[in-house]
Amino acid sequence: MMIDWNELRNAAVEAMTMAYAPYSGYPVGAAGLSEDGRIFTGCNVENAAYGVALCAECGMISDLVRSGGGRLVAFTCVNGNGDFTVPCGRCRQLLWEHGGPDMEIEMPAGIMRMSDVLPYGFGPDDLDMVERKNNG
Repeated sequence: MMIDWNELRNAAVEAMTMAYAPYSGYPVGAAGLSEDGRIFTGCNVENAAYGVALCAECGMISDLVRSGGGRLVAFTCVNGNGDFTVPCGRCRQLLWEHGGPDMEIEMPAGIMRMSDVLPYGFGPDDLDMVERKNNG
């Protein structure tokens, strides 16, 4: 699949304009491309209780799941200047769950595979490696 990184970045910029960031002043927009060609977006939503703020990546994953799911093949994230920014560790884990090791992501070093951004990522297959026991 050919990935139009400009289209994906433009979708992230558009999402960023809707961010609610009155505390940090750092709006973020995220955009992901699914394997069937759909684009999903999200923006950060802050909260006066800082710990319950939502990342743009969370909103984008929610948009993906809400509309029927699928696997992500590409992802980008932008800041308030429209420049790409990198997802934090928590968000990298979310991206791994819904895109896996082969998903491409825009990083400072260029377009990278998720397995290079989050080596040894933890996913659903890891849960199957341990026998589940009833502790109750």
